[in-house]
Amino acid sequence: MTAPSKPLSHRRLALLLGGLAMFGPFSIDTIFPAFPAMGAQLGVDKLAMQQVISVYLLTYAVMSLVHGPLSDAFGRRRVILGGLGVFLLASVGCALATDMTTLLLFRALQGFSAGVGFIVGRAVIRDVLHGDDAQRLMSQVSMIFGIAPAIAPIIGGWILGYSAWPVIFWFLAAFSLLLLVTVGVWLPETHPPQVRARVAPKHLLRDYFAIALNPRFQRLALAGSLSFGALFLYIASAPAFVMDLLHLNEQQFAWLFLPTIGGMTLGAFVSGRAAGRISGNQLTRIGFICIGLSSVGNVAYNAWVGDAISIPWAVLPMCLSAFGVALIFPILTLAILDMYPRQRGAASSLQAFSNLVVNTILAGVVSALLSHHGLHLALGAAVLSAAGWAMWRWEMSMSKRAVPCPEQPAALEPTDQI
Repeated sequence: MTAPSKPLSHRRLALLLGGLAMFGPFSIDTIFPAFPAMGAQLGVDKLAMQQVISVYLLTYAVMSLVHGPLSDAFGRRRVILGGLGVFLLASVGCALATDMTTLLLFRALQGFSAGVGFIVGRAVIRDVLHGDDAQRLMSQVSMIFGIAPAIAPIIGGWILGYSAWPVIFWFLAAFSLLLLVTVGVWLPETHPPQVRARVAPKHLLRDYFAIALNPRFQRLALAGSLSFGALFLYIASAPAFVMDLLHLNEQQFAWLFLPTIGGMTLGAFVSGRAAGRISGNQLTRIGFICIGLSSVGNVAYNAWVGDAISIPWAVLPMCLSAFGVALIFPILTLAILDMYPRQRGAASSLQAFSNLVVNTILAGVVSALLSHHGLHLALGAAVLSAAGWAMWRWEMSMSKRAVPCPEQPAALEPTDQI
């Protein structure tokens, strides 16, 4: 397909990049309601079913280190189209799987390709926009992206109510096909050949080490990863939290995810509207205050009622936490991308890798340990939130200035570090 000659409007670009960011979370959350049915048909227990998420996240994390540099070398559009094609084939393989080994194999292939839209899409934003406009578009994409974890399990529950679990993977295949066609028709190339980097493993490793070993990158990346991890702990624990602790059924996952999407959407909207009006430092401080209040309220409620947690009180703290995460994430992301204008793809990949390493540990280890009791989940989320805030405060004390807002290039790290 030939790329369009006319640039996209900001609204259409936000919709397209938001859709690309959605199909990764869709791969995780849509299948949650089907866990009992999948486990029964494949003859595996709950712990084995948890590996369906862990394997996906592990390969997602590994490949996230490659998507960005590939787009730096070959262009954003070509890499996105390739990733969508692989994801489509992997989804078909999952739908046709009749044993656990085959399912895990194709889930790993889904993970290899699913991050391309989110990782490369963020580089696209920074290719075409700067300053307040970039923060607004990043917030709009975050708003659309935030819808995915909320509606995905609802869609999965609906599908499961009328058909068998393989149809969920056929739905993912159809969604990726729609994105493949849309990208081919709408998305222009935003990274022209004259500014592309060479594909050289030696240079790539040098760039990665330089970025990963930068203490400022580490602080900013961990501030975002750990803060979002407090939310993701509940997402990864959704089957146990919704069905075992709240005693709801497969069609009632919305009770967990709708408050989350509400907070995420409102936070992304406020972040976009605040661009140019409120400094990045102030907005990040407000976001962490919201996350902190949510953590305190969540722990207090679970300690008070014990095993008798119920809706809506058990899920309301997630709304405030999601609002705070949506405020801080665009600012932290753009600060990282602005540190390395010639290696935005690589910087985006490493930030995504940081997120995914944290999420993989949460899904594969922490969730299994904490998801049997509401208070344990609340305490785990509170610890993650506090650790994210500590990383941000450490960055503040080290830099002795505000977390840089996109419109403040003078406050960023030198761009010739690598």
